[in-house]
Amino acid sequence: MARPFQFRKQTVDMAAPVVRVSRIRRDPPPKVKEVTAAEIKEREAWITVVGIGTFALALFVVLMGISNVAGWSPSQITIHVEQKG
Repeated sequence: MARPFQFRKQTVDMAAPVVRVSRIRRDPPPKVKEVTAAEIKEREAWITVVGIGTFALALFVVLMGISNVAGWSPSQITIHVEQKG
């Protein structure tokens, strides 16, 4: 018969005066990217454009929903164009 595996780890003597140093190698922290004032203004401009566009799209969807409930459709409007020549 095979003998059972040794699953036990060796005990550590905490009273020993040995200073233990971590052997885990760690990468240095990444360098912080410096952001200029121009980059901040450009980011704010893009956020503003996206916000206004999103708001306009939401308003358009709400107005189309209201017009659909009210029974109105853009196809009910007839435009007559007269050419003067």
